[in-house]
Amino acid sequence: MGGVSLFINLLTGAIVIGGIYGLIGLGYSLIYRASGLMSFAQGDLLMIGAFIGLTLFKTMGLPYAVSVAISFLLMFLLGIALEKFAIRPILNKGGKAINVVLITIGISIVLQNIAVVTFSADVQMFPSIFKSAGLNVGGFIVSPESILSICVALVCMVLLHLFMAKTRLGTAMRAAAQDETAASAYGVNVSLVKGLPWGIPTALAGIAGLLIGPVYGVYSSMGTSIGLKGFAAAVIGGYGDMYGAILGGFALGMIETFAGGYISSQAKEFVVFLVLILFLVVKPSGFFNAKIIED
Repeated sequence: MGGVSLFINLLTGAIVIGGIYGLIGLGYSLIYRASGLMSFAQGDLLMIGAFIGLTLFKTMGLPYAVSVAISFLLMFLLGIALEKFAIRPILNKGGKAINVVLITIGISIVLQNIAVVTFSADVQMFPSIFKSAGLNVGGFIVSPESILSICVALVCMVLLHLFMAKTRLGTAMRAAAQDETAASAYGVNVSLVKGLPWGIPTALAGIAGLLIGPVYGVYSSMGTSIGLKGFAAAVIGGYGDMYGAILGGFALGMIETFAGGYISSQAKEFVVFLVLILFLVVKPSGFFNAKIIED
């Protein structure tokens, strides 16, 4: 019975953290699919979103749903601002994709230091969000926060796919990424659609922070590992594919959690990145055969 309980415990944790990796992977994929660029600030944007949500929910006493809505809006505006004042000036001056990668790494480091100065480096815990103890699965209690994380990840995946594939704005974003001049000639507001691929993933990262915070706590370095694994999830799923990012996230969550549970906690990081290396060598196009990234 103990073995069954351990398995259910690990499975639940794997699905929850896999959903978070998938949300971050969605952000990476959306940025690449809509702009052809890559960002390595997603993990620390998650951390900032978690601290903003914690401040609104715990310190200011706002309802959780209101805290989520305000955090989403603030993070969306932050993403728009990053694109307008950091990313776009580089590209307008002839900078290449590698310059964008470097500046997002710099932004990531700045965000970590801002968090330490503003919120401290100590782990901070969310108050309980739900009154319910959770759902009983085979004698193991699954927290409602965990269920919420899984549902939000899946819903975001479907909505983003529909947005990119079925809406005029999503089509305009992809058109502007391929040819700004032609898109502008057809009446596309290029300035707007170039900002959205950064605003939406930043907001998603903030939501991911609000989902993982109540389960694992909030601290200034939380985004480093999560950001790397979110990127790995996007690569494993097929970089640029919405469904692939979520599938890659869940797969990575399973690998990491079960490696930690059945091998050792020290081995799980090694196993995760070994799997990433193997994917890059054997199947760089990922689960969904995405086009291999080219500079």
